[in-house]
Amino acid sequence: MMTRKTAFKAMAMAVGLIAGGLLSDGGLPEGWGVGNAQAVIGRPLTPGSVAGVARRTTRRVIRRSTIYAASLPSGCRTVIVNGATLWQCGGTYYQAHNNQYVVVYVD
Repeated sequence: MMTRKTAFKAMAMAVGLIAGGLLSDGGLPEGWGVGNAQAVIGRPLTPGSVAGVARRTTRRVIRRSTIYAASLPSGCRTVIVNGATLWQCGGTYYQAHNNQYVVVYVD
């Protein structure tokens, strides 16, 4: 009678031999693999998926610079990043600090 360990080794050897034969013959038969990347929006690891967007937005880091301003430029809007209130003025972000505003970088 064959033990589980011996059966597993035999199965692993058979899979290895079959895979080796397929690879030496030039690959898998048609329809056994993906010929090119088939990313589908909505799948967890694709760039446009909800999970991908959530992953990128939760990893944002706010770094302060040494550039200060007494007041904000016109046309700024308030945004929340990682619970911190920032003001976005075009492509520049500001954060309130000691009665003035410091330029911050959002990575």
